[in-house]
Amino acid sequence: MPNPEKPTLLIVDGHSLAFRAFYALPVDSFTTRDGQHTNAIHGFLAMLLLLLQKEKPTHVAVAFDISRFSFRTREYAEYKGTRGATPPEFTGQVPLLQEALKTMNITTIAKEDYEADDILATLAKQGAEQGFRVLVVSGDRDTIQLVNDDVTLLYPNAMGVSQLGRYDAEKVMEKYGVTPEQYPDIAALVGETSDNLPGVDKVGPKTAAKWINQYGSLDAVLENRESIGGKVGENLRAQVENVVRNRKLNRLLTDVELPVGPADLERKGIDEPALRELFDRLQFRTLLDRILKLEADEEPTSSANTLEVAVNEDVTESTPHPEAQNLLDEELEKWLERSSAATPGGLGLTVEVYDGRVTGFGVASATESVTLPWVPDRQDYAPFERWLAGPSPKVMSDAKYQVKAMTQSGLAFDGLAFDAHVAGWLLRPGSPDKTLAALVARHLHEDLPQPDQNQLVPADDILTTPLEAWFTQRLCTAMRDELDATTLSVLVDIELPTLLVLAHMELSGMTTDRATLGELSSALGERVAALAQSAYAEVGRELNLGSPKQLQEVLFDQLGMPKTRANKTGFSTDAGALADLQASNPHPFLDLLLQHRDASKLRQIIETLERSIGPDGRIHTSYVQTGTSTGRISSTDPNLQNIPIRTEEGRRIRRAFRVGEGYDTLLTADYSQIEMRIMAHLSGDPGLIEAFNAGEDLHRFVGSRVFGVGPGDVTSEMRSKVKAMSYGLAYGLSAFGLSKQLRIETAEAKQLMSDYFSRFGSVRDYLRNVVEQAREDGYTETIFGRRRPFPDLKSPNRVIRDNAERQALNAPIQGSAADIMKFAMIGIDRDLREQGLQARMLMQVHDELVFEVHDAEWNALESIVTSRMAGAASLSVPLDVQVGRGENWDEAAH
Repeated sequence: MPNPEKPTLLIVDGHSLAFRAFYALPVDSFTTRDGQHTNAIHGFLAMLLLLLQKEKPTHVAVAFDISRFSFRTREYAEYKGTRGATPPEFTGQVPLLQEALKTMNITTIAKEDYEADDILATLAKQGAEQGFRVLVVSGDRDTIQLVNDDVTLLYPNAMGVSQLGRYDAEKVMEKYGVTPEQYPDIAALVGETSDNLPGVDKVGPKTAAKWINQYGSLDAVLENRESIGGKVGENLRAQVENVVRNRKLNRLLTDVELPVGPADLERKGIDEPALRELFDRLQFRTLLDRILKLEADEEPTSSANTLEVAVNEDVTESTPHPEAQNLLDEELEKWLERSSAATPGGLGLTVEVYDGRVTGFGVASATESVTLPWVPDRQDYAPFERWLAGPSPKVMSDAKYQVKAMTQSGLAFDGLAFDAHVAGWLLRPGSPDKTLAALVARHLHEDLPQPDQNQLVPADDILTTPLEAWFTQRLCTAMRDELDATTLSVLVDIELPTLLVLAHMELSGMTTDRATLGELSSALGERVAALAQSAYAEVGRELNLGSPKQLQEVLFDQLGMPKTRANKTGFSTDAGALADLQASNPHPFLDLLLQHRDASKLRQIIETLERSIGPDGRIHTSYVQTGTSTGRISSTDPNLQNIPIRTEEGRRIRRAFRVGEGYDTLLTADYSQIEMRIMAHLSGDPGLIEAFNAGEDLHRFVGSRVFGVGPGDVTSEMRSKVKAMSYGLAYGLSAFGLSKQLRIETAEAKQLMSDYFSRFGSVRDYLRNVVEQAREDGYTETIFGRRRPFPDLKSPNRVIRDNAERQALNAPIQGSAADIMKFAMIGIDRDLREQGLQARMLMQVHDELVFEVHDAEWNALESIVTSRMAGAASLSVPLDVQVGRGENWDEAAH
């Protein structure tokens, strides 16, 4: 509680907390009628209101960074250099947040060449000296050093800014084993990834704290570094420069000259007319009410979870939870029959999984739940096993890993009628809710019981399996009502069957030859080393080829090459910038550098694949069904879609993926030019349709029309140009982008596009109309009804709006291609089971499927695959499928 004998100074790191609020709240749930994103503003202000209510500060200030550049970046150019570009949706929110704080008469402070942390440090020191109780609110761990008897740090936890942990000196000692003023010494040794400050290899917080406590200070540790044994001692001696630099940079300044002091920050009354006008623009009705109540010294609505209030301002108390029943034999069978009949949408089902196997089940209707601790081969569970394998509808959340566990445990499963996570993704493909708790908060407006992370022994009221099934059943019922008919059809007819196919593909995996990968990795390691030595020879010295700073010195100072585009550390040395530089100003060093990067990246891919080979000698990737906005399936752990296709090294990697024991060969099947075929269908362009229906070489056909020559006179250069343009147009490629890609003058690119559209005008009309229709409807739609919302098409921010327009151009095409592939996979899987074939579908990569098959089943499998893929959609042009055969993935290429 606040000390009534002392005034309280509350100082907040504005940018730090605004960014955390931005990532904690869904972007598309906080957009004004004019398209302005407001999630960072809303989350920040909701947090601030709770602080004002709880802490009752007498004085308040919010500090902001002016830019990412400061005296620290001058000292170390790579400081914070790994941070990505500011999300465009965040752009523009900070000025509006500052305007909101101004209407609340809360002082905001920024200082050129300094960071917000330095402002906080200065005010904290001044406040403590002037008799204030100081509360520092920041998500930057460097502010731990400010903590003392008069200064407390309020630090966000993993929930974002919804909960703030209190760090006093005792808490810092408990967590880190050192005093607050010693924390920067630990950070100097360990490093800080978010600030791009590498520490000492293999030194973690515990080792660092042990050293600090043993020797008394960081200076003493460094003075005695020769006596520290082991590998960590060697690392410390080799990397002592990192430590010295880190300690210099993480020291916060407490003497920054500021225009105001603590006494000038006294809380004042709000500017109500200005506040009302701004909050009307931001559409903050509930926040306005809370501020006005706080101003009137009333008790405003509060919550232990600020962000759940922000997302769902009408969150209500949860419906009373049913007590889980233990039922067996006839009682269980009768309950399942009765409850299924009374719940036509499906009973909720949750599978408890440990180490990939089933350990229990929870089943629930809207009013009851049953718990089944699982023991295999128990006769009294027979009614449940029959229900599980039968067609009776079941609703689940994040079902794929549960389906895999049931399969691995020898349990048959059927009747999946709904998946809350997949449905949530279809409703909000751009930013789907990641957790069941978020889905429950959004769609049921309730809080999901969560375990206290600080309890070593969980309480009895945490989320049990039957309770999770109960929430899932009610959630799926609510979400089904939110889905329009076409989106519900996409869920039921496409996504749920695809989920089951993917589960079985993941379990199958694909045999991978570790020796082949190892040989390739070794060869690439030698090549990487040789390329590095050759690059050093070109410039006469060794350097870190991965260091932007050192590359800038070599390229722009030593070699005097033209400057690339400016960035926060000087000039860009990314792959695109260097490729452009090599094209315009070729140099042997640049060529070697680019080769070195390619070889290093490829070796990393191979090492990831090697680590992913399971005990069964197969790689079991995870297919991410809800990872893209378009509906495309992605792959992770490992990512099989980043293996190069057209390079020799990529083909060598594919040779490691082999037919498994018990099978004779692999079959691969790939769609040819599927996106261009969908473009022809959607645009109805007679020229493109003619080319595909006649079986012409599309790009040669288009080239002959664009350049006015016969098909036989289309050169390879002409063909490459129209190919780049045909695909690029569907992604919103501009004349400038085309000129850059083809390395031609912008005027020639404009003329090329003009000639293209004069002969394929329906393509131009379609691309223009699809964006305007999306602007009017608020979404795009695929051939099969998959919708992708585009609220940013109405954004007042041109950069955001332009980006949305480019995405809207391609969404119906890429989404339709995804749907077609899924329909093909569903049909193939069904045919394999119905015909009793042993052939297995192993991988889906881009537009390609990979199978393993017995020779005796080859003809049957080839017939199934080609007919299902070619017939997955009825288009105005044929879907061309190419099939290949071989003992490994490369050999089976077509």
